[in-house]
Amino acid sequence: MRKVYMDNGATSYPKAPGVGEAMADYIINVGCNIGRGGYEAAYDAASLALETREQVNRLVNGPGARNVIFTPGSTHSLNYLIKGLLKPGDRVVTSPMEHNGVLRPLTQLQKEGVEVDWFPCNDKGELLLDKVEEKLTPNTTAVILTHASNVCGTVMPIGAVGELCAQRGIPFLVDGSQTVGAVEVDMKAMHIDGLAFPGHKAVLGPQGIGLMVVTDELAHRLTPLVAGGTGSFSHELEMPDILPDRFEAGTLNLPGIYGLHAALTYLEKEGASLREKEHQVAKHLWARLKELEEDGIRVVGTDNLDMHTGVVSIHFLHADDGEMAFRLEQEYGIATRCGLHCAPTAHQTLGTFPQGTVRFSIGPFTTFEEVDYVQGAVEALLKDQG
Repeated sequence: MRKVYMDNGATSYPKAPGVGEAMADYIINVGCNIGRGGYEAAYDAASLALETREQVNRLVNGPGARNVIFTPGSTHSLNYLIKGLLKPGDRVVTSPMEHNGVLRPLTQLQKEGVEVDWFPCNDKGELLLDKVEEKLTPNTTAVILTHASNVCGTVMPIGAVGELCAQRGIPFLVDGSQTVGAVEVDMKAMHIDGLAFPGHKAVLGPQGIGLMVVTDELAHRLTPLVAGGTGSFSHELEMPDILPDRFEAGTLNLPGIYGLHAALTYLEKEGASLREKEHQVAKHLWARLKELEEDGIRVVGTDNLDMHTGVVSIHFLHADDGEMAFRLEQEYGIATRCGLHCAPTAHQTLGTFPQGTVRFSIGPFTTFEEVDYVQGAVEALLKDQG
């Protein structure tokens, strides 16, 4: 049976060429730490880590290489931003389309006295931009917003919201987990103060390495949530003020950084063509699945395909979604993700709670022929159930 991977929203596969080899090279031939050793191999590894920060900064047009913080993943990055900034009595505005990486930290902070308010969205997951400004009250401490829904692929108007926040001096935090690498992200143009994203999704790198990119102004307001050795200012008992040291206590994931460096090197060469191809394949997937709506499925999310990622979710109207996802894999070799996708309020907004959806998420290596195969498989299941 053939295998078709349609779960790139969870993690990309395959990874960029050279990622595995770079990680193996570090483990087999380098092996040392950085910021601690005064010898050539350690200096070379530190140089590659700096190059990787520079690559990340170029990718998102950030404030500078030293403002790029390595983390264990996007979830950690979001917690560092949210919990490092907000304190009891503060007010934050978000959207119902967020992932639990945002919702759960905010829920914890609500119990400590942080007020959480919501931007309204319609049943396609689209932000009602004309309702945003009224939520940006003078006592608003921060705004946090996903760049795109991990459930339905709807892209949020980040630039417009960022401009409104900048006009009011409100820190703007963005969850770029579903977009960075696949959709253009420009921190300066979009007025993003803090950006969180993983290395293992559209960046095409390994798991276990994430990024937090912050402006100098935001960095000074964030309390480091993890404290410890940095290899710098070791005579002081406080965390250093300088970046990136302030937020990088302990040993960095150097195998992950080596893999990330290889992925970013590939993206710098091929990224534009990969993004264009993925966009066209995503539009094809949307169109092919929409053809089947009269046969017993609902395709959720925006129909504005210029504001859509490669994530397309469907709900089987007359069958159990979990059973259909199981059959797609068992009978056709198609790997999807079924359920609530760690985003319950998004499903409530889309009208797919509590059953969830079957999510197809493509990557830059997904082909048009694979999309046609997926459509044929879903069509066959619909005919079989009827």
